Amino acid sequence: MNKSDLVAAIAKSANLSKAAAEKALNGFTRAVGGALAKGDGVTLVGFGSFSVAKRAARNGRNPMTGKAIKIPARRTVKFRCGKALALTVR
Repeated sequence: MNKSDLVAAIAKSANLSKAAAEKALNGFTRAVGGALAKGDGVTLVGFGSFSVAKRAARNGRNPMTGKAIKIPARRTVKFRCGKALALTVR
């Protein structure tokens, strides 16, 4: 499912126009992204939780040359599936 498919599904299930559904989806992604950028987590009961995790610096290899490189530490987004979502996927 891509973004346009998701917008169409939201529009159909919420009885909205596709334009309104796209605005809602864009608002949702901006709100989640903003919260994660501040370091906050986002929990949607039954769906799942988005959180920010730290990845330590590590050594890696350039696959083209085989030369060792240093990969810097960074923050990344993690998603943990909620119980209700997990039961629907089974």
